[in-house]
Amino acid sequence: MTKPTTYGIIGCGMMGQEHLRNIALLPNTEVGAIFEPNAQMRTESARFAPDAQFVESLEELLAVETLDCLLIASPNFCHVDQLQQIAQIRPLPLLVEKPLYTDPRDLVRINDFATNYPSPAWVAMEYRYMPPVAAFLNNAASVTGGIKMLTIREHRFPFLEKVDDWNRFNAKSGGTFVEKCCHFFDLMRLTLGSDPVRVMASGGQDANHLEESYDGQVPDILDNGYVIVDFENGARAMLELCMFAEGAEYQEEIAAVGPKGKVEALVPGPGRFWPKHLGAAPTPKLILSPRTPKGPVEKDIPVDPDILDAGDHNGSTFYQHKYFLELVRGERSTPEVSLSDGKMAVLMGIAAQTSIQEKRSVEMSEFS
Repeated sequence: MTKPTTYGIIGCGMMGQEHLRNIALLPNTEVGAIFEPNAQMRTESARFAPDAQFVESLEELLAVETLDCLLIASPNFCHVDQLQQIAQIRPLPLLVEKPLYTDPRDLVRINDFATNYPSPAWVAMEYRYMPPVAAFLNNAASVTGGIKMLTIREHRFPFLEKVDDWNRFNAKSGGTFVEKCCHFFDLMRLTLGSDPVRVMASGGQDANHLEESYDGQVPDILDNGYVIVDFENGARAMLELCMFAEGAEYQEEIAAVGPKGKVEALVPGPGRFWPKHLGAAPTPKLILSPRTPKGPVEKDIPVDPDILDAGDHNGSTFYQHKYFLELVRGERSTPEVSLSDGKMAVLMGIAAQTSIQEKRSVEMSEFS
């Protein structure tokens, strides 16, 4: 057998541990080294990567000679500094969790990194790889006859607890529409095959975290909102986010409509949150609704149970790693989710946050 593809992991909190569980499902892979400053997260991570070496710094991790690739799953505000450090010391192929960055002032640093980084870099956008969303993408153009309207609705649970509560504050997370929603803005661009022109948004913090306090500070992250995006090709898209609606059967509902018909994807939330007394969790669905002949066709899109159990993202993390490994192993030439994709998704989130704060429409040209 050839040498296993060996990962170096930077950050092993909740999302990092999901990556570990999925890497373990892939053939001929291993985790060689982990850099995670938090003692509790190190202990929990060792359950999923018992042979990994734990190191005390990013520099020490990059000195491990057996590494073939890197995964950054650290808190959002750490990404840019770590990317630059990797570029200076040992630029291996890397998969970096979303959001790529959080502060518009870091855009110059991201552009410089993208221009000069000599190895492939892939931005983790898990929602692309959810099986019902992949089926949606495969059918959207033919069923609709060309998408004119795209709607993404996410009704879900509040932000979970993270190490040192970094996700409770805009300054460290980038804000809800960057932290949580860059996935959806990426999905908009991918589905429509076009770039955004302007963003209009309305949102607020109306139910979650209002009674919490950390070092005397009350969280300022938004928990609901609407975002409307106009695209260069004339299509428009809307995101509806509510983070106090975990009682819903489906967490994500995506619909694309064009002159020939409509296509929808329904995605349940994490199975571990589904009430046991209700039986099995809902099955993901694809619904095709042509205008002629009328009559929706509903298809179940089940996910392999072992893959489903390895994370909270409907199996997408497994498929993302499968394709990333093809890149690392030379079986594909370019990342499927580029640094440019990651940058644009964050810019759309920043535009939404700006629109909400300043109560105005935001032109994407303001960020050029």
